[in-house]
Amino acid sequence: MWNDVVDLRDFYDSQLGQTARQLIRLRVRALWPNVTGQTVLGLGYATPYLRQFRDEALRTIAIMPAAQGASHWPPEGPNVTALAEETDLPLPDVSVDRVLLVHGLECGEYHTDMLREAWRVMAGGGRLLVVVPNRRGIWARSDRTPFGQGHPYSPSQIARLLRENLFTPVRTTRALFLPPFRSRALLRAAPAWERVGARWFPTFGGVVIVEASKQIYAAGALRQRRRRRAAIVLPFPRPAAGHARERTDRPA
Repeated sequence: MWNDVVDLRDFYDSQLGQTARQLIRLRVRALWPNVTGQTVLGLGYATPYLRQFRDEALRTIAIMPAAQGASHWPPEGPNVTALAEETDLPLPDVSVDRVLLVHGLECGEYHTDMLREAWRVMAGGGRLLVVVPNRRGIWARSDRTPFGQGHPYSPSQIARLLRENLFTPVRTTRALFLPPFRSRALLRAAPAWERVGARWFPTFGGVVIVEASKQIYAAGALRQRRRRRAAIVLPFPRPAAGHARERTDRPA
């Protein structure tokens, strides 16, 4: 069952949500230190982690599942989010370079179709970054946050799911070692919790973050699963200000 977009927004507006966003965003940035000139797609509810790429990427797009609902983002400018079925993305083939999937796999019912759609829209050499609740973490055991909803994964489970759906896991890390409590003193000590947890208790991080590459040789298997596509296509937003030139889109 999908989280409601209002609940997700309210969580990330809270002090606990802001702390979680900061800690996860640091891990995401460490895995993707440079996306200059690339198209980045956020799938699920990824907008809390997309802002760091906006001034660097050629394009930044967010697609939110219909069952979850969508919200305007970014709040200070033109909207770059769209509402769509996660199993039928309104994007051309091989049109994005990076896909950031957050609050998606643990909630959706059609994991295979969602991952195959991500595979379809990704360019050759593209990278997928998945953030899911850790089965052994404390956050998955508390239903007071979005990370306590849906189906949590162990690192081996999420790696197997990716391999079964045309991706090759490349790197795995974890984040959110502090307990999901709203104590101000605890939240102020969050960086220390992350350092200690990552060093001594890596198994118990609240989320598992996996980067995977696209398996190009699996194209034949995907063609066999192709189905009739909707006629609606989401137009790309204009690149962020400061880019001197446009990159020519790859053919679908």
